[in-house]
Amino acid sequence: MGNSFTDQMSQDLSLIEEYLRDAFASEARYAHLQEAMEYSLLAGGKRIRPVLTLETCRLCGGDAESALPFACAVEMVHTYSLIHDDLPAMDNDQMRRGRPTNHVVYGEAAAILAGDALLTAAFEHLTRADLPAPRVVQAVACLSRAAGSAGMVGGQALDMAGESRTREELESLQSLKTGALISAAAELGCIAADGTSEQRGQVRSYAQALGRAFQVRDDMLDVTSSEEELGKPVGSDRANGKNTFVTSLGLEGCAALVERLTREGIEAISAFEHPDFHIKLAQSMARRTK
Repeated sequence: MGNSFTDQMSQDLSLIEEYLRDAFASEARYAHLQEAMEYSLLAGGKRIRPVLTLETCRLCGGDAESALPFACAVEMVHTYSLIHDDLPAMDNDQMRRGRPTNHVVYGEAAAILAGDALLTAAFEHLTRADLPAPRVVQAVACLSRAAGSAGMVGGQALDMAGESRTREELESLQSLKTGALISAAAELGCIAADGTSEQRGQVRSYAQALGRAFQVRDDMLDVTSSEEELGKPVGSDRANGKNTFVTSLGLEGCAALVERLTREGIEAISAFEHPDFHIKLAQSMARRTK
């Protein structure tokens, strides 16, 4: 590709941030609802999921900007999940992205409603894509499956159900809680570009490997990093007695697993003609420090 990885990432992030800033700007304001939604939605973060949607659309021969509503819908679902995960009934976390969590600022009721509204808005924004109706229908099916009981919510239910789990149970949990939405982000890009079923399978394999590596690296950072670096509490899994990939494999074993999964993802995406961005994204995620 003509642009460097950093330049392309910067361009994608600019598109995403502009869309998210405008997403609710023209809506009527009800109490603190939209303010609470935007507090978390516009708090930054890596934006890996929406970037993955845009770049996978481009990879499959589509116009990346046409996939922008799909990309930002994924980020709305992700943000809703973070708001709800932080609630006292869930993880009871006080910090997220370097500042107080949503319920700390706005109260539990407002945080629940902000999460509910973001989840609902995501599907409205899917329908705003200027794409043929069959692709929009496919997108709705893809995101709803990844976000629901067969995906992210199912994984959170497993996480809340027990603190001690085997390696196999841990992998299943994380493939649902973290991996499903990352996989959907890539698939949505392929759907937007009207990619083939073969291409969709290839991007799914890539994203599943990326998602697994992402979570293993997250578990490592929960041990090796600080709250200042991550912008959220560290060591909470250990304090709560939860099994993680680190407790199962140790740091060296986790590093080896991240390397293997990254190789698997790169191999899957290398079937495309211009996979450079996706390869560099996988490599950067494997080395991330926050």
